[in-house]
Amino acid sequence: MNTLLITHPSGLQHLTPLGHPERPDRLRALEQVFEQERFQDLIRVEAPSVPLETITLCHPMDYVEALRHASPKEGIVQVDADTSMSPGSFEAAVRAVGGAVYAVNEVIGKRADNAFVCMRPPGHHTETARAMGFCLFNTAAIAARYAQDHHGLDRVAVIDFDVHHGNGTQDIFWADPKVMYCSTHQMPLYPGTGAVSEAGEHNNIVNAPLRAGDGGEKFREAFESRIIPALLHFGPELVIISAGFDAHRRDPLANLQLVEDDFSWATRVLMEIADKTAGDRVISVLEGGYDLEGLSQSAAAHVTALMHG
Repeated sequence: MNTLLITHPSGLQHLTPLGHPERPDRLRALEQVFEQERFQDLIRVEAPSVPLETITLCHPMDYVEALRHASPKEGIVQVDADTSMSPGSFEAAVRAVGGAVYAVNEVIGKRADNAFVCMRPPGHHTETARAMGFCLFNTAAIAARYAQDHHGLDRVAVIDFDVHHGNGTQDIFWADPKVMYCSTHQMPLYPGTGAVSEAGEHNNIVNAPLRAGDGGEKFREAFESRIIPALLHFGPELVIISAGFDAHRRDPLANLQLVEDDFSWATRVLMEIADKTAGDRVISVLEGGYDLEGLSQSAAAHVTALMHG
């Protein structure tokens, strides 16, 4: 497989308050991992910027401009209780979107088989016009909309295995029959959404909540009983993964007990679905994962699966 690794130094310039779990060290840890010899075949690309109009595929320009103006000249400002911006945050968020859009173009254009967009801040909590949960722009959602609008895809799936429910992605696609959003996540847990009954206006939302303490067996069961059948019925032409690794047993923000092999398994399962319905087209964007060792090991397993199937 030709796998793209898309990053940019701006991801390190999104600074958060001292002790905040979503910190630049997350990317530094991943940079170290991907320097290992086993990843030498990755095609490495710097995430480009994008026009702000691209972001308005999912977020109103008023919201985008408000965030741009909220960006401080120095120090750190709070956007909500746990989401902040530093002078470098806006560029980092824009380039995270740019990396995902670049990945869509390369994968649909058959210049790459799949891609991992290794950027921060994460995105899946951002609703249509609300930053929250460490997130500023909903990168995965914008990538899905971009694939619809610029490449004419009729069916795009976003699959989210972050331990927190992607309320933002669900909000954005609630009434869109052409996008399926599937999520495994711990409940109850922030942000409080993600019940099985939340199904969207067209049964295009598939939530498979897990309980604190659940491990790989329950995680795989959730995929096999709910997510895989829904995806095969839907038949996505592009598979986008919201790849959060905070369901790992080492993570401090939640209580699921996944290990690296579980993320590898889920990645291979989604690649198999993409092989059946989407011409192998898979794009993954980094979401959560706050224990540096758990994050590193899990992302390594995820990207190894993308490279080798």
